Amino acid sequence: MLKSPYLQAFLIVLFLSLSLSGHSQSSKFKVTLDAGHGGKDFGAVYSGHVEKNIALAVVKKVGAILEDEPGFEVIYTRKTDVFIDLIERANIANRADAHIFVSIHCNANANRSAEGTETYVMGMSKNASNLEAAKKENAVITMEKDYQTKYEGFDPKSPESMIGMTLMQEEYLENSIALASKVQDLFTDALRKKNRGVKQAPFMVLHKAYMPRVLIEMGFISNHRDGEYLDSEQGQNEISRAIADAIISYKKEYFGSGTIEATTERPSQKISASESVPAVERPAPTPATTSTAKGVVFKVQIAASGTKLELVPSNFKGLSPVSILQEGGSLYKYMYGETDNYDVAREKVAEARAKGFESAYLVAFRDGKKITVQEALKK
Repeated sequence: MLKSPYLQAFLIVLFLSLSLSGHSQSSKFKVTLDAGHGGKDFGAVYSGHVEKNIALAVVKKVGAILEDEPGFEVIYTRKTDVFIDLIERANIANRADAHIFVSIHCNANANRSAEGTETYVMGMSKNASNLEAAKKENAVITMEKDYQTKYEGFDPKSPESMIGMTLMQEEYLENSIALASKVQDLFTDALRKKNRGVKQAPFMVLHKAYMPRVLIEMGFISNHRDGEYLDSEQGQNEISRAIADAIISYKKEYFGSGTIEATTERPSQKISASESVPAVERPAPTPATTSTAKGVVFKVQIAASGTKLELVPSNFKGLSPVSILQEGGSLYKYMYGETDNYDVAREKVAEARAKGFESAYLVAFRDGKKITVQEALKK
């Protein structure tokens, strides 16, 4: 029994302090920053410019900016020159329950005139240059011990072999594209860099991270001008500021400006100003869909636009039937097909991508309301 009232008071204050500290920690927006390569894996090396060193320097600068922002927590896959397995990089983000995963790299090409920036999201692509980029980054796993067993027979020389490994997390694709687009916009608008676009490719480091995730190629280390810029203090400061601003903008748009409630499900839709609250942000309500089907159904989202299009095959490269989902009064999402069979739905995704909708992905609904694909499969 505690006889001293002062000791009792001290312990109460200490308990409350620890409780509040723990709540504050869990209420932050968690960003996992991944500096590509490291240790025995140098990445691309051209004219004395070393990718692993540049990536680490930029990650530290991005992290420092975010750590100075209220409501952010930064998790690093590495802060020193060490070799980290690709699967472990993703697992660090998964264990931290991060809201987003950002992997930072430098590009390289035998064609020394290639320049500009591009940001990748996880996805299967038939584009040869995208597959080549994934092949180059995925080749790192051959430096890992027992990689054939660890990666379930995945062949880094054939990125397409990732298709049959495990279920892709389609519900993160939309948010990943949104984050990637913000990065590219800032590189273009703020840094005046050539915009090579948002692309999809089967990167192993992205595949295993269960959250919105992107891989940023900051510029071509093989290009003389890009390489000098990437390896300069000014260049790294400017690039870091652009990446950090993109992350801050993403957090504000999708999670609001306040802290993140620990038990709140992460939104797949952005929060509008009218729906946010001062202290704790809540996700936007799931909009109704045009579907009247009962139970679980799958559709393929093929496009989103501020323009309302007539639902005729000629507007969607011959695809039919196409339905529409309106959000926020100004955004129209176009969905191809409707089925309660997951295998059939996957075939429709492939069909839509073959028609040219390369960013097409699967969405699920239950009784007319949007749910995650994982939730649908559990049913």
